Amino acid sequence: MGFQDTPEEWQVTATVTPFTGNKTSVRTDNVVMPDGSVHSRDYQVHPGSVAVLALDSDNRVLVLRQYRHPVRHKLWEIPAGLLDIPGENPLHAAQRELYEEAHVKAEDWRVLADVYTTPGGCDEAVRVFLARDLSEAEGERFEVSEEEADMEQARVPLEELVRGVVAGDLHNNCLVVGVLSLTAVLAGDGVESLRPADAPWPARPFEA
Repeated sequence: MGFQDTPEEWQVTATVTPFTGNKTSVRTDNVVMPDGSVHSRDYQVHPGSVAVLALDSDNRVLVLRQYRHPVRHKLWEIPAGLLDIPGENPLHAAQRELYEEAHVKAEDWRVLADVYTTPGGCDEAVRVFLARDLSEAEGERFEVSEEEADMEQARVPLEELVRGVVAGDLHNNCLVVGVLSLTAVLAGDGVESLRPADAPWPARPFEA
């Protein structure tokens, strides 16, 4: 493609992990710079995530409102969750999150975007899926807890979400990436141009 990110790994002379949490940890690497000097870099080690922009037949996006303690806000977001199992297929994880958080299933899945959320301080990689042909999931609803017990759900026209992003009213990174990417796709080559749901993801390799 010509203009693209490329993998590269500078030499690390020492590594320590001063903190290990329930899902993530903090690592300090001593990294050799191009001039030969060595400097420490602290970053969060993250298992990776998936997010789902679920679009219904009326061109509305399924969104959830959830409290996020680090930023002291209730944010409108798209369904998302961690890749809890090493090597887990991201499509399966995305389908699980859509079911658990919204009790919805989708027949058509495509990769909308792959992003590093905070590459200067965290190695989290997120795959954002586009899900269409939505319907109510079968069976009982998944029992939620903690912050998720307070979640609200809505379906909002795609254009309204775009206006909210541009106005500075919506801040969740997956929602922002998802709605702007989809808007660009619809104005350009169309949904059929998107990668298939099982497209390779070098940032978080997975089994088929």
